[in-house]
Amino acid sequence: MPRRSEALDSLPSAVTGALSRLGADLALARKRRKQSLRNWALRLNVSVPTLVKLEKGDPTVSAGVYATALWMIQRHEALAALADPRKDLAALESEVQAASRRGARAVNV
Repeated sequence: MPRRSEALDSLPSAVTGALSRLGADLALARKRRKQSLRNWALRLNVSVPTLVKLEKGDPTVSAGVYATALWMIQRHEALAALADPRKDLAALESEVQAASRRGARAVNV
């Protein structure tokens, strides 16, 4: 049996909650489309037990499987926008502060 990753054992609760919600939302999307577990598993090219894990938000399911499930419900564009650098406010703030410090040094020279 493969060892469980320490990274999986130390996931922040916010992450596990978000994955649980994503899985539940994907399960609801499947059910609203009146698709069986078997049908979706075949379309995702995974086993039914893996799809059940996905629908529970299991972090051991690959990101590619989650991404394909999003594609199946035409929501893959939202995935592409998740880490948009233009919306990374912490990094932008850091860059503004660094630029301000450089500007202050240039004025004092």
